[in-house]
Amino acid sequence: MFTCIIGGFLGTGKTTLLMKVAGRCRQKGVTVAIIVNEMGEVGIDGATIKGEGYDAVELPDGCICCSLSGTLQNALKNIDRDIHPDVIIIEPTGLALPHKVREIVRTSLIDSDHTLIVGLADAKRFDELMENKEEFFKRQLHASDLILITKSDLCSDDDMKRITNELMCMHPGRDIIRVSSVTEEGIDETVGRILNDRPL
Repeated sequence: MFTCIIGGFLGTGKTTLLMKVAGRCRQKGVTVAIIVNEMGEVGIDGATIKGEGYDAVELPDGCICCSLSGTLQNALKNIDRDIHPDVIIIEPTGLALPHKVREIVRTSLIDSDHTLIVGLADAKRFDELMENKEEFFKRQLHASDLILITKSDLCSDDDMKRITNELMCMHPGRDIIRVSSVTEEGIDETVGRILNDRPL
C-alpha cells in the first residue's frame, strides 16, 4: 500500500491540489482513496471529494497526528481491507506535522515503508509565514520528500525564483516544483513524481 501525505499551512491549497492529483491518477487507471482531517471545520472538503466519486474518509474534530491517531490507524486498516486502492492520499489539518502522520501510517499498514510526504508552501503568503510562523512553517516542511510552491500564478517570476532559492537553502536535496491549480503548472510533474515513487 502506497500513501501520500499532503501537508501544509492553513489556506495553502491542499484540497484543491489533492483533487487535481487524484483526478490525474484516475485518468492513468490508478485507484485512489482519500482521508481528510477537518479539525473542527464544516465537512466541505469531504463532501466535495465524495461528490467527485472518490472513496473518502473524513476525520473531523481533532488532529490526526495527536488526538485522532487511533482513529487514523483504524481508517487506514479499514481502507486497506475493504478498498485496497493503489494510493491512499492523506490531507492532514493545516496544524499537523506530516512526519508525525507518517509515523502513524508506518504503525498501521504492513507495507508501511512506502509513504511520500508532499509539503506545500504558499507562494502568496510565503514572506508572511516566514515572518510570523517561521519555526512552525519550517517544521511542517522539514520531512517533506517533495515540496510544492503553490499559487505560482499569483506571484512574479522573480518572486518565485527567490522563494525557490530560499526553500532550497532551508531544505537542501529536496525536489521543489512550482504548481498552480488555476493554470495547472506543475500538476503533471507532481503526479509523475508521486507515481514514480509508488512501488509496482
